[in-house]
Amino acid sequence: MASYSAVNGSSRQDLHEVSGAGQNSSGPATPSSKRGISPWIKFGVPIFILVVIGAVLGGVLGSRAARHPTSNSSATAGGAGNDGSPAAASSAISAKNAIGRFPTATNSEWMMPVYPSTTNAAAFTTPTFNSQQNIAVWPSDSFQPSNPQPTSVRSDRPRIIAPKYKWDALPNLISADPYLKQWNDTIFGNASDYTNQPLVQYFMDGSSGILDVARQVKERIKALSYAYRMSNDTKWADRAYQELLNAGSTSWGPATDKWNNGHFLDSAELSAAFGIAYDWLYDYFNSTQKQYIRNTMIQWGLGPGRTVFEGDPNGFGWWSAPAIKGNWNCVCNGGLTVAALAILGDDTSGTAEVLLANTINSAKQACALAPSNDGTWAETANYWYFGTTGYAEMTSSLQTAAGSDFGLLSAGSGINNTGLFHMYVTGMTSLFNYGDHGPNKYSTTANAMMFLANQFDEPRYMLFQRDQWDSADPWSMFWYDPSVTGAFWNGMPLDHYFDNSTDQWASMRSSWTDDTGLYVAVKAGMLRNHQTHNDLDCGDFVLDALGTRWAGELGSGDYLSTGYFTTGDGQDSQRWLYYRKRTEGQNTILVGGQNQNVSAAPTVRFGSTGEAQGSSTVYTVPDSSAACFVADLTSAYFNVTSFKRGVRTINARKQVLIQDEITASDTVMWRMHTNATVSISGTTATLRLDGQTLQVVMLNPPSGANFTTMNAVRLPTDPALPSGNSDQPNPGVTVLVVELPAGQYTLQMLFNPQWPGMSASDFKTPSSVALDNWSLTSPS
Repeated sequence: MASYSAVNGSSRQDLHEVSGAGQNSSGPATPSSKRGISPWIKFGVPIFILVVIGAVLGGVLGSRAARHPTSNSSATAGGAGNDGSPAAASSAISAKNAIGRFPTATNSEWMMPVYPSTTNAAAFTTPTFNSQQNIAVWPSDSFQPSNPQPTSVRSDRPRIIAPKYKWDALPNLISADPYLKQWNDTIFGNASDYTNQPLVQYFMDGSSGILDVARQVKERIKALSYAYRMSNDTKWADRAYQELLNAGSTSWGPATDKWNNGHFLDSAELSAAFGIAYDWLYDYFNSTQKQYIRNTMIQWGLGPGRTVFEGDPNGFGWWSAPAIKGNWNCVCNGGLTVAALAILGDDTSGTAEVLLANTINSAKQACALAPSNDGTWAETANYWYFGTTGYAEMTSSLQTAAGSDFGLLSAGSGINNTGLFHMYVTGMTSLFNYGDHGPNKYSTTANAMMFLANQFDEPRYMLFQRDQWDSADPWSMFWYDPSVTGAFWNGMPLDHYFDNSTDQWASMRSSWTDDTGLYVAVKAGMLRNHQTHNDLDCGDFVLDALGTRWAGELGSGDYLSTGYFTTGDGQDSQRWLYYRKRTEGQNTILVGGQNQNVSAAPTVRFGSTGEAQGSSTVYTVPDSSAACFVADLTSAYFNVTSFKRGVRTINARKQVLIQDEITASDTVMWRMHTNATVSISGTTATLRLDGQTLQVVMLNPPSGANFTTMNAVRLPTDPALPSGNSDQPNPGVTVLVVELPAGQYTLQMLFNPQWPGMSASDFKTPSSVALDNWSLTSPS
């Protein structure tokens, strides 16, 4: 384990993709040489790690538990409560501060928080915000317009996300809160690192654009502007201005389109960067510098953005359509709004006013509707980051600058639940990272969780995010409420089913705080309406246990590939020619070597015994605890009369059973992708990875059924790729396979992680029960 550290912002990667994926938010992105990600979903510590002084917790009661998901003492579901009185609130705050940061470290392989094995009844209480007297909280904002208008903004600066009253209060809050202190130290460390690096250089990644460099500029501007305002040291502002000069210089891109309007995400992120600098460094810039910043952002970002809403003669404003319910709408409207609010009052062109009359309504019709009503971000779990960041930046800026969210918080029924989606889609090692994973994140974090926590009174979102590796960011300094107390896991159910038909997925786990525990997630859902970022993956699953991922995702294909986005998501789309997007590239059944039917409309039945973790970080799963997911996936296949897949936890969540019942008129192939070394003995596969072992046992095998392995490459019968294209390699990935001729089969795969201290007799062999008869007590 590594000591708890914050990742230097300059080295942030998309930590959930395969090497060489070169992607960005719309399409093609960075060259593989810039990514540095190790094979498949596994990754190591990013190149630059900033170790923060005082990060290791004090006052920890006990040491890390043995690597067993049910070791040590148990905890009740409710845990220790908080009676809400000022004395109780003060006690909870004191306990929180005495401990410091709740995690003791980050897992050096996965960068996930590691929690001490302990019960702390004073600190690990029910999540709540405590605003009682004598507790450090943000002061009230005196700017309370009676009739808010987007173009009527506060008179003092800054006005974007962090008004002056927040800057004034921040030093005292930092001194009183261990999280704020560590984040502050990390941001200053990042700012120092940026000053020792060359200016961000222009790089056009084919049709993908300059999104990486745009987000790098934004990342630097945030940190440098923050450091200046907190220290009054002009060296930070000087360097920020150098980045701004560089991003508008004659050497930055073509003379006619420096910010790459054709890929408007790039223009929007640079507009946001310039807007943040203009607002946060307003008292530093002289009139000439301000004029340069305004003119540059209007010429290359805001002006072209204005044309999107005034007829879109250039055709690059497709993202503004109500149908684009995803990250493009959020990021583009968000960047334009932040920049327009920053220069409002100084802009004599009228561009800021025109934008603010349009971006809000556009975002309400599309961005705010990107999450399904159950909170699932319909693009993918990774694109959630980009969309929610753009949404939160836009909404927060409107609130602080103009005094209202102007309906953005109530426009979509899923926004208030999307923090729940992010919590459950996060496994023991990484996300249930189905579909495309997107580009490098740089200035994009999950800190929208903190903003949403405040807006919807969901302290659990804030408590979850503050322990994550990407929490040290200027936005968290102002979205975090230091009065929050408790533990996110206290009372948090282990399982959740997200039932919107677009996605239909569930996750099941043995603990929220033991990163060596068990996590299994599975999906059904539609194969269209995901902004063309999905795979053909009904029935897909991932599995974590023993601190590693055994069944995982391959991630994005090459966004620059022919037809990857441009041919849509119909059955004949060229996107489905690429291995990582094909059904064979997923952890599901393949029939006749064919892709799934894009018109799939699965139905799902889900059940859970409903256990919730208590106040302790050590949780003993009751023997009767179980969850099961049964999906009818018949509609997802050709040449199939019926197909159902069931996933169930058994034996107090120490084992997982995956059962498939299928009748097919073509060949049947069961497939699972793994980084493990695989050895096979007939109907038993032994997987070894990271010094751990997992066995997959085929129960009641059909005649002739045996495990085999294959490379993660296209099948010989696959249709040819477009001329000049090739699949990305998947080094280190093995496909565990069972091949059968056409027929009727029941395949039962029992996953047995070899938990320390658990003997062979401790594993259960479940009875054979048809999926239609599965319940929370059977099979067992």
